[in-house]
Amino acid sequence: MATAGQLKGDTPVRSTDNPNIFPAKQIPGLFSDKEWLTTLLLSLFLGGLGVDRFYLGQTGLGIAKLLTCGGCGIWSLIDLVLIAMRKLPDSQGRPLP
Repeated sequence: MATAGQLKGDTPVRSTDNPNIFPAKQIPGLFSDKEWLTTLLLSLFLGGLGVDRFYLGQTGLGIAKLLTCGGCGIWSLIDLVLIAMRKLPDSQGRPLP
């Protein structure tokens, strides 16, 4: 549900054996350990250098983005939109909380 976008990090959940309610982002392995706002700011200010992709653990794409200057700005703009819409996962495919 998290990878499909149906479950957000702020969604309150409860386990079957514990009546306490907690946010879904506290479940280990369900969401990325990278922060969405940090990724968005890195993409906004340093996206042309590929820093956002390096932060997400996508080293190969970070190097490609660095060498092409963010695809002449087009790739940087596309990444900024994808991150703002929460559609860009980390290197392990987990969504950003």
